[in-house]
Amino acid sequence: MFINPPTTPAAPGQDAEPIKAGYFWPEINPADAREAMRLTGTVTGMRLRHALVEAIASVNAELADWRVRQVATGYSSLRDVPAEQVDGQSILVSRWVRAVYATAAADLYERYRGFDTTGKGDKRADDEDSAADDLRRDARLAIRAILGVTGGCVVELI
Repeated sequence: MFINPPTTPAAPGQDAEPIKAGYFWPEINPADAREAMRLTGTVTGMRLRHALVEAIASVNAELADWRVRQVATGYSSLRDVPAEQVDGQSILVSRWVRAVYATAAADLYERYRGFDTTGKGDKRADDEDSAADDLRRDARLAIRAILGVTGGCVVELI
């Protein structure tokens, strides 16, 4: 789904510390994120952590009003909000994690380009732009699903 198949393993321990996402949201394990996003060791632990922190902040900001309503209803964490369970996990948790991973991966795609300016490098940059757009769309869809927003907008050019 994401950046590149591993060619260089991550340095041991650089992804060890989980990221606390606030009292309502689950923690994010950078090692799990690295594996899910298929990141190579060229994405440093610090850069991955920065992208994940920013992604968490962005997704949580979009869901802030929804979180307030859930807390007011009596749910102290995302895991407590009633939802379907898939593979033993709340679908809301799965969607939140998907939104965070997709947002972080899009950020890395946009900011972690090589310096190859050949035609092949330009093509790869175009592919990465397209992939970043796809990842941002995936994040939007996951957030909309959490919010319970259904449907979409179909536009036809005349």
